[in-house]
Amino acid sequence: MSYLEYTVKHVPSGLSKLFYLNWALILLVTAVASIGFLMLYSVAGGSFDPWSMAQIKRFALGFTLMIFVAMVPIWYWRSVSIAAYLLGLALLIAVEYVGSVGMGAQRWIDLGFMRLQPSELMKIALVMALAAYYDWLPVKLKSRPLWVLLPVLLIMLPVYLVLTQPDLGTAILLVTVGGLIMFLAGVHWAYFAVVVTAGVGLVTAVLKSRGTPWQLLEDYQYRRIDTFIDPSSDPLGAGYHITQSKIALGSGGWTGRGFMQGTQSQLNFLPEKHTDFIFTTLAEELGFLGAASLLALYALIILFCIISALQQRDRFSSLLTLGLASNFFLYFAVNMSMVMGLAPVVGVPLPLVSYGGSAMLVLMIGFGLVQSAHVHRPR
Repeated sequence: MSYLEYTVKHVPSGLSKLFYLNWALILLVTAVASIGFLMLYSVAGGSFDPWSMAQIKRFALGFTLMIFVAMVPIWYWRSVSIAAYLLGLALLIAVEYVGSVGMGAQRWIDLGFMRLQPSELMKIALVMALAAYYDWLPVKLKSRPLWVLLPVLLIMLPVYLVLTQPDLGTAILLVTVGGLIMFLAGVHWAYFAVVVTAGVGLVTAVLKSRGTPWQLLEDYQYRRIDTFIDPSSDPLGAGYHITQSKIALGSGGWTGRGFMQGTQSQLNFLPEKHTDFIFTTLAEELGFLGAASLLALYALIILFCIISALQQRDRFSSLLTLGLASNFFLYFAVNMSMVMGLAPVVGVPLPLVSYGGSAMLVLMIGFGLVQSAHVHRPR
């Protein structure tokens, strides 16, 4: 009996699958999203419009998609992994020709009822493709140079397309999550040592190239680096975001100023308060305890994903779950580091909390894949 035949005979079927969902994970995801609804209500001055109600509707749609994806057998998602990756690449290429421009970047495709950001879809598609690749590849070949080159190409193709938009934050996330999956799959550590060394060299080249004809980054990206090193150098310009963010974080104290009582957010000193900098709004109004509670919920989501991955019996499901958990971790780790001044400011939203359609729907689809692997594992 093949593994697939064994699996089909030992997994739930029909509506009974609903009982095998990881309901603890669903409750945690819903709790984090609910915090987002409250904070969007707060930054709108006590109104569900224009952000909170729209976010609730997106979460409802995303929740439906999550359950639908969870009900589909995990081996089906494995079979379409490469197709999903190719679709993601096609959409990234389409952005170059028909993408809409916002805030100086061309990252979205206008569908009429919403603006789709293909780079968000690629975060899921890349994880699926790499998990399928290492599930197919014999273990003894995983560290052979030729077989290491192929996943590197799978990672670098979308990274190049995302960088041309430009979207440095998402490109960094794609490289990092791709590297993590290769590491989790068991690729030899020497390759990662080479990458780290090359990364140090690349950072040096980036800094040295500034102001030359072969400048590697855009001027605004260099300004972000300057702001990261010394926000006070331009407190009313490039350093304004992080300066106001630190004021909001510091003024929250242990218990915060109170719900809807934050001066930086309510008086509009804090820019992008409903998207990238919503964590500072939460920290100002709910204090250290509120921020730590959100971080604890995030940590529990990661923990439940890891536990689920350890219970899988096939390589694809395990790598997929760990890859999606890593992707989720990078989302909130980069966002929180950014708003606290521990990392340069990049356009990475706070997962399930920041206002945004593409990020919300893609995250919920990702959790649907985690649930599909959890429900359809052999018992």
